[in-house]
Amino acid sequence: MRLPPLPAEEWDDPARAALAGLVPRSRQNPDGAGVALSTMVRHPKLAKAFLTFSTYLLAYSTLPPRVRELAILRVASRCDCAYEWAHHVKAAAELGLSGAEIEEAGRGRASRELDTAVLAAVDELNDDSTVSDATWRMLGRHLDERQRMDLVFTIGGYTTMAMAFNTFGIDPAQEGTSHGRD
Repeated sequence: MRLPPLPAEEWDDPARAALAGLVPRSRQNPDGAGVALSTMVRHPKLAKAFLTFSTYLLAYSTLPPRVRELAILRVASRCDCAYEWAHHVKAAAELGLSGAEIEEAGRGRASRELDTAVLAAVDELNDDSTVSDATWRMLGRHLDERQRMDLVFTIGGYTTMAMAFNTFGIDPAQEGTSHGRD
């Protein structure tokens, strides 16, 4: 692990403030934050700025939750981000996606037109840094302008997170550890 979670004894006011208003009070501490947030608060100003953006993507975006989770699953798969995959498999299942749909999304395959377009958008943005006209039109049959904008930013935001989590060495198996107090 390149960047371990901030040890409990190093949590200070800026670290707690980075999470204030973005996560429940019960998670604004080393025991409740989890490995990803506990690592991000090593840089409180960056954490606050990025978490404000990612909170929008997760909680306030105009995207239907199913679309958001399909996009995140594909990003996690393409980026080989175990942490993102583990967390969003659970979220997708809670939204009613079947195990088969989740696995297929990871492979970039789906049976519904909208789902196919969402997965194609992830692949195209990752490969070419743009969405093709054909995919944009297909998305437009199901999503309005703002939703398509939110989709692009969701893909980019979660790609950024995957890159950071992979680089820092954040592993889903580390959830529930004591963050430096062993």
